[in-house]
Amino acid sequence: MKIFHRARHRPSATWRQTTDRAFTLIGDGRYEDAGALLVMAADLEPWLSDSWFNLALLHKFRRDWEQARVAGLRAVALLDRDQGAPDWWNLGITATALQDWPLARRAWQAYGLKLPGGPAAEGPVRLDLGTTPVRLSPEGESEVVWGRRLDPARVEVLSIPLPSSGRRWGEVVLHDGAPHGERVAGGAAFPVFDEIELWAPSPVPTYVVLLQAATETDRDALERLVAEAGYAAEDWTSSVRLLCRACSESRMATDDGYTVHHDPHDDGDAAHPGHLSHLSQGSGADGWLTERECGIAAPAGLVRLLLDRWVAASPTTRAYRDVEEVC
Repeated sequence: MKIFHRARHRPSATWRQTTDRAFTLIGDGRYEDAGALLVMAADLEPWLSDSWFNLALLHKFRRDWEQARVAGLRAVALLDRDQGAPDWWNLGITATALQDWPLARRAWQAYGLKLPGGPAAEGPVRLDLGTTPVRLSPEGESEVVWGRRLDPARVEVLSIPLPSSGRRWGEVVLHDGAPHGERVAGGAAFPVFDEIELWAPSPVPTYVVLLQAATETDRDALERLVAEAGYAAEDWTSSVRLLCRACSESRMATDDGYTVHHDPHDDGDAAHPGHLSHLSQGSGADGWLTERECGIAAPAGLVRLLLDRWVAASPTTRAYRDVEEVC
């Protein structure tokens, strides 16, 4: 479909007031009322790409991906610049949600990204974008975990999320394009992206177990043993911090497990280990807590087998109890 442009002009005061009111309603969660106003704005300025971009955003917030695609296509058809417009990025997210890979490729390339395979490539977009933190369940009990970026809109979860997030290790989540905070690791800053929705579930359940690990070497041995089996174990006692929302959405250093620190707004109790508290103990023996709460992502029939194998390798320094499936 070809849409003929007219010269770009400044939108009317009525359009701006209507749009501003609509986004106030969106902030209050009143999507239906906001949608009526944004439709009115599009009627007022149908040749303005912003009218359709705003509608596409609303449909994205509502997870109405078919309508988001329709509005997004109208928005990009009215653009007055070739690359870098957020309209294309938003359309790329929408196309990814719908698994419309030809449109996703078109959107990312129009935004300015170089994709492997050229125009003849088929199937899901695959890019090597490294690791990034992603905020799971941002509207509920949110949790920031680390994952592998598969493309500009999808992250495969590499951490073992806490059960409160409702997410599992190995799941792929669709995420938004605007960063919401930062995490600093190894001296580098990584943007935190908010999850939009679950894109691909994981069949691997999450278990929690209380370990008796005399040293960090004992703890590390379990994580290595589970990883060699193709799954994951994570010492939640060291890796998890409970933060107020303001801290979580700001620039935070990640815990390396060796540097002693306690965050000023950490809601946990440093005197009690477990996933409801956090204090990085450092590498000194005096600070090491032998009881560790550990998350394990592995099939049911393999969890106890791996734990027993771990204990058998050093029974005087290792033990476990209270194995429970939590997600």
